[in-house]
Amino acid sequence: MKHLFRKGSDPKAPTFVLFHGTGGTENDLLPIADIVNSSASVLSVRGNVLENGMPRFFKRLAEGVFDEEDLIARTKELHEFLDQAAEDYEIERGHMIAVGYSNGANIAGSLMFHYEQVFKGAILLHPMVPRRHMQLPELNGLPVFIGAGRNDPICSPQETEELRQLLDGAGAEVEVHWESHGHQLTMSEIQGAADWYRSRF
Repeated sequence: MKHLFRKGSDPKAPTFVLFHGTGGTENDLLPIADIVNSSASVLSVRGNVLENGMPRFFKRLAEGVFDEEDLIARTKELHEFLDQAAEDYEIERGHMIAVGYSNGANIAGSLMFHYEQVFKGAILLHPMVPRRHMQLPELNGLPVFIGAGRNDPICSPQETEELRQLLDGAGAEVEVHWESHGHQLTMSEIQGAADWYRSRF
């Protein structure tokens, strides 16, 4: 998978694994990683699926309707990539924190839904529920930050609450930060994620 790796100055800090939104690249979320912890290592991945020329992490059938078969396959592909990248770059596999926006938050969520201890924590910015009617792995104490919009046209507040309940039910410790700027990222949302990170890591 196309990606970039940037070694941080603090070897004790977790490695941020960045997942961009639809149409983004592996460079998009680097400024967010710098705000949250500029001394952490960064592994930033580009989605392998193209939709009208725009990179994504998995196919969809329509706005908000995921191609579940492709989602499962791409989640497995990404899980294998992270295992390999940990070896290649000598990253501690159990010391990764996901940072994803929109489509990237959905694939990060899917990894957490399908694999136990895939991340040490997660910052999910405007995520949806990746899959329903499945048994989640045990996420005991896993810290998760969700950035959401009360007027998000793509990811409704009800969807956010459903995701929170599913993660809570699997044992995760979820904090939801609400904004009123639709599906857009805001600086106050990112600052909220940075404050959350510093209080837990």
